[in-house]
Amino acid sequence: MNVLSLCDGMSGGQQAFELNGITFDGVNNKYYSSEIEPSSIKVTQYNYPNTIQIGDMTKIKDLDKYKGIDALLSGTPCKSLSRTNTEQYKKGLDGSSKLFYDFVDIKKYIKPKYFLFENVESMSVESKDIISELLEVEPIMIDSALFSAQNRKRLYWTNIPINKLPKENNLVIKDILLPIDEVEEKYWYKNRTFTFHGEDKSVAATLDIKGHDILKRVSSKYYKSPTLTACRGGNLQKKVYQDGKCRKLTPLEYERLQTVKERYTACVSDTNRYNMLGDGWTINVIAHILKGLC
Repeated sequence: MNVLSLCDGMSGGQQAFELNGITFDGVNNKYYSSEIEPSSIKVTQYNYPNTIQIGDMTKIKDLDKYKGIDALLSGTPCKSLSRTNTEQYKKGLDGSSKLFYDFVDIKKYIKPKYFLFENVESMSVESKDIISELLEVEPIMIDSALFSAQNRKRLYWTNIPINKLPKENNLVIKDILLPIDEVEEKYWYKNRTFTFHGEDKSVAATLDIKGHDILKRVSSKYYKSPTLTACRGGNLQKKVYQDGKCRKLTPLEYERLQTVKERYTACVSDTNRYNMLGDGWTINVIAHILKGLC
């Protein structure tokens, strides 16, 4: 199998293929990765050294070599499609998420046998309709909560036959937490006051810090985690109430919430780990979709 992944990030596609028994040797089975973020490329090559990096998706040379490729994957940037970015959201596919159109152009030119395109569920109806029209399929919404301890609704456009989804998944934050004695001091809010609401509520506490309400929310370990996002700014990491104290979830716990292999991202800094995991795919969801190719 030969695969081209655009905006490949830390190569979640390869992890999902691996769960289905498919690996890439760079010779008979080739995985082409289009990515520009150095830390993501470093993580990919550390874990999958046979990956063929081809650079910026808008500058790919010799597209003819990818004609008829087995699978084309992508999850282009969602910044102007997500409701969490108020100003950007108004721009939709004309904003920073316009890389979708490059995906469409490449797909039309190389005509892959199968394709998978992913983006946020919270996009406008107008944006969703445009994507559906250009990709000529309707999306399926899959919540990562069916496969993990995280709530994460995403839309998937694909011509891959998708097997029946599981009805439920009982994993919650406590199932992915590190023991308290294994959490480094840097993740704890030691000198911050907070208002306790009770662990029987999804938001167990509100932290006394500056910023938007979302930054102050501390989750109860008895519920699913809220959707992980990139942490480009202070205090954006998701937080948990554990043994009477508040702390940030660690990058390892982010990996577990995204069903990524443990310490897969450990070769880069915490900041880069949080960002790529927040931007990335829930691996078990993608593996379930790709199972249709097997």
